[in-house]
Amino acid sequence: MRLVLIADTFPPLRTSGAVQLRDLSREFARQGHTLTVLLPNADQRELWKLEEVDGVQVARLRAPRTKDIGYVRRTLGECLMPYAMLRAYCQSPLADERWGGVIWYAPSIFHGPLAQALKRRSGCKGYLIVRDIFPEWAVDMGLMGRGLPYRFFDAVARYQYSVADTIGVQTPGNEAYFMRWKQGLGRKLEVLQNWLDKPAQRPCSIRIVDTPLAGRKVFVYAGNMGVAQGMDIVLDLAERFAGRQDVGFVLVGRGRDAKRLASSAQNRGLNNVLFFDEIDPDEIPDLYAQCSVGIVALDPRHKSHNIPGKFLTYMQSGLPVLANVNAGNDLADLIRREQIGRACETNDVNALEALALDLLAQVDRDAELPQRCKQLFERQFSVAQAVRQIVAALEQDA
Repeated sequence: MRLVLIADTFPPLRTSGAVQLRDLSREFARQGHTLTVLLPNADQRELWKLEEVDGVQVARLRAPRTKDIGYVRRTLGECLMPYAMLRAYCQSPLADERWGGVIWYAPSIFHGPLAQALKRRSGCKGYLIVRDIFPEWAVDMGLMGRGLPYRFFDAVARYQYSVADTIGVQTPGNEAYFMRWKQGLGRKLEVLQNWLDKPAQRPCSIRIVDTPLAGRKVFVYAGNMGVAQGMDIVLDLAERFAGRQDVGFVLVGRGRDAKRLASSAQNRGLNNVLFFDEIDPDEIPDLYAQCSVGIVALDPRHKSHNIPGKFLTYMQSGLPVLANVNAGNDLADLIRREQIGRACETNDVNALEALALDLLAQVDRDAELPQRCKQLFERQFSVAQAVRQIVAALEQDA
């Protein structure tokens, strides 16, 4: 099929979403599809710029800035983004293209107008990949009430949903939110599991053997450190292990809370915690090979279900998981059912410490634990399966 994918993140960015979309685009090409990725770019003078990346055409379209700016400017930029992208698109060599399907990725919630325009021009179906139910999660986190800003963002999100013929959510627990949407004629709702391709093997710039944590069993966290993660309990846990010389914690990444967490660790005198800036995704496997347990952290105020991309990277590397997640999250059930780690749903450091100790003991005695992690990844989070599922939905009754 001749397909177009709309997103607002892609390499050279190193976010989990950028890595996911890179992997997805590569797999479309491997399966013989012709894919073009449309991305906003605030840093180019040209209206459009075309390049080829791993057999995929990437079109960077000039649009307002939406990253690393204040909330008001970001919201205005996001509102204008799809229209600016459409204007640039219409001036590009792609203007007369006819697509067999339109795919777009949320976040952002603002792609609806662009997706609708491309669908209408081509008379094709659209597939929306939902990884983030905004603004609902912001309300759950106490970042937003249900006043005028919420109603605005909710209307934008619901318009985007209305454009889609199929919506793929990441866990069964998220299906309930879209049940009213599903009642529309011709609409399909399905679980599209998160995915990950095999990364290139690159030596990691972080060498734990050269740090004060050398020789210890290391709990590692690699990813964003923001309000949605609720990372403070990880430092609370590290404080409980401060007297042990055989356990350490390595936190890798960036985010609005990264500097605050590093300062807090220093103020607490936590010599068993090391912070590093984000690294290239291809270095991740070598980092995990130096560690014993991967950490997943989600703020307990979440009410939606989430299987973070970092969880997939842990499974791919055979690294068992210690998870602190919101109560009822599908991820907790998955971890217990597959016996690939421990999950805490109470956000209580005493409970988390007990689970951590139990998991460390299991790591020593259960030689099959790494293999179970890898088998789960191959069975459930294959990028090849994700592409086949998206294509099947777009081809249905086309």
